[in-house]
Amino acid sequence: MLKRIDLTGNPNLGVYISVNEDFAIVPLNLPDDMVNILKEALEVEVIKTSIAGSNLAGALTAGNSNGFLVSPYTDDREINNLKSVGLNVAKLEDKYTAVGNIVAVNDTAAIVSPFISENSVKTIEDVLDVTVEQSSMGGLDIIGSLMTVTNKGFLLYRDSTPAEINFVEDTFKVQGDIGTVGKGITLVGACSIANSKGAIVGKNTTGPEMARLEEALGFLDD
Repeated sequence: MLKRIDLTGNPNLGVYISVNEDFAIVPLNLPDDMVNILKEALEVEVIKTSIAGSNLAGALTAGNSNGFLVSPYTDDREINNLKSVGLNVAKLEDKYTAVGNIVAVNDTAAIVSPFISENSVKTIEDVLDVTVEQSSMGGLDIIGSLMTVTNKGFLLYRDSTPAEINFVEDTFKVQGDIGTVGKGITLVGACSIANSKGAIVGKNTTGPEMARLEEALGFLDD
């Protein structure tokens, strides 16, 4: 199911919210009506918690069906909040703390910033049980902000090259497309959240953008 929401006028849904197939990690102050939309559209259990003392769960975590990686500054109480619902959770001990901005992952693979250390790559492989490719795209290293990827498809930033599209397809083993959200926003990973059951974007996202997203994420195949 596709939904458009107004997060108090903020388009950066992927910065505040992190999702996998079964769970959504959201800020403590997320309104109940937004929580209900998440449950309906993505069919997930919602976990309200801070991450590293921040509301930016989407920027500070990245996960798939096998677990979540979190900022190294996430404290024990926050990790226990996640583990209490059965999640496999590990800190990504790296100097780059915005995990969600530098890791794009589904249940098959991950594409991560080339600046992530070898130890962190090993952690990603072990915790999320995926193969890992290190790459920048379009001269940028914020891989997690440049794409939304699920087990059914992906949406890449608008200026992706054919070679980048092929690389993403080969890595994640799904088909996808390029596009924007929120009336032309190119950082689609930062401004949308999705799993194989649905996607949520900002209220300003246009009809043509929604149609492109729906096709790119494989919902037309259902």
